[in-house]
Amino acid sequence: MPAKPLAELIAFARANSPFYAELYRDLPPAVDQLDRLPLVDQAAFWAANTWPDNRVLTGPLSDAGVYRTGGTTGVPKFSPWTRTEHADSVTAFGAGLVRAGLRPGHRVANLFTAGELYGGFLYIENALHHAPVDNVRLGVGGAAPDPYIADLIAGFGVHVLAGEPMKLSAVAECLVRRGETADGVELLLFGGDLLFADLRPLLARAFPRAAVASVGYASNDAGLVGSPVPGDDVRVHEAFPQRTVVELVDDVTGEAITSPGTPGRVVVTNLFRTLMPILRYPTGDRAEWTDAHRRRFRLLGRSTEGARVGTVALPTEEIRTVLLAADPDRHITGMQLVQRRWAGRDGLILRLGHTGCRPDPELADRLVEAVYTALPLYPAEVALGSIHDLAVEWVPRSELVTNPRTGKLQQVLDERPQP
Repeated sequence: MPAKPLAELIAFARANSPFYAELYRDLPPAVDQLDRLPLVDQAAFWAANTWPDNRVLTGPLSDAGVYRTGGTTGVPKFSPWTRTEHADSVTAFGAGLVRAGLRPGHRVANLFTAGELYGGFLYIENALHHAPVDNVRLGVGGAAPDPYIADLIAGFGVHVLAGEPMKLSAVAECLVRRGETADGVELLLFGGDLLFADLRPLLARAFPRAAVASVGYASNDAGLVGSPVPGDDVRVHEAFPQRTVVELVDDVTGEAITSPGTPGRVVVTNLFRTLMPILRYPTGDRAEWTDAHRRRFRLLGRSTEGARVGTVALPTEEIRTVLLAADPDRHITGMQLVQRRWAGRDGLILRLGHTGCRPDPELADRLVEAVYTALPLYPAEVALGSIHDLAVEWVPRSELVTNPRTGKLQQVLDERPQP
C-alpha cells in the first residue's frame, strides 16, 4: 500500500475514526503538518480502542490480521492490520533484515514468542518470507527447549538465530554447559528489548563467529518504526522512508528535539496504516538523534509510558490499577517502576510510597501476586529463568524520585547499565 500524503491521512482519520475526530475537533479543517497535531495520549487511545464499541478504527473489522500488544488479561489490547498494510510492513521490515546481515541462502531459526496473538514470531516469519533474498525459515518459536535448539543448530546447519536477547543467551548457555560452540552461526538477530553488554561474552563463547545485530524496530501497536543501521552500535535505527515519520520530543515540554545527543520520547506516525491510524503515537521508548537529517536515532530505553522487563511490557497505569485494587486500606501513596539488572537478568522493583508506618510484609506478597495474576506472562518468564521475580520496595512518599525541573513523579526509572 503506498504512503498517503499527510494531509489526506489526517483528513481520513478525522472523518472515519471517532477518536481522532474528537482529538482534532479544535484544529482547522485542513491540517498538513505533524507539529500542529497533539500527541496521542496512550491511556485515552486504548480506552477508545476496545471490543466491542471501538472508537479508534476507521472501518469494520472484515479482512485483517490481529496482534495482541501489552496490557493485562483484564484489559487486552488488540492491534488490527489490513492484509495490504501488513504485507507492506513486513516487506519493508524484510528489507531491513538484509541491512542487518541476512544473506542469500541463510538458514534462520526464528526463536521469537508465538501464540495468544503475540506478534513477534509471526511478524518475523512474514518478514523473512518477504525479504528480498532467498532464505530458509525454521519456525522454532520461543517455547522450544534450549537443548532442542542447540541440536537443531548443529543438525540443520543453522546460520542465523533470531530472538529476544534472553532466549539467545539461554541457548548460548546451553551450548557452553555442553562444552560446545556453534561455529556455523554467522548472525544473531535480537529484538523485543535492548541487548546489554553483560550478555555479549556468553554469546561470543557459544557463537564465536557470529555478528550481532538488531532485527529492526517495530511494535504491535505502533507498527513499523525503524530499520537497523549497519555498524558497531546496534541501538541505531533509521526511520523507514516513505512509510514512517519518527519524531523525538522533550519529556517535559513536548517540543521537538532536532539536535543530536539530546534524549527524548520516540513518537511515530505511520503513513500507510489506515484501519487503526497511528498519528504522533508515543512508542514508550526514548532515543537521541545520531543524524537528524537522515532520521537516524539511537535507542536509549523505555520512557514514562511503561516498563519492559525482558519481553514483558508493564504499562504504568494498568499496573497502578492492579496495585490499588489489591490495597483496599490504601497504604500506597505513589508508585514507580524501577528497572534494574543483576546476575545477568533484568528485574523490576515496585517502588511504593507510604505516608505512615511501613506496611506489613504480607501486603507486598499480595501485591506481587496480584500483578502476576493480571499479567501471567511475567511469572511464566520468571519460571523460564529469563527475568527476576518482582520485588516491592516501600519508601516514604517524599523519597519517590521526581523531575528536578518540574517536581513531577518519574513513573519509570531505568537503572540498568547502558549497553
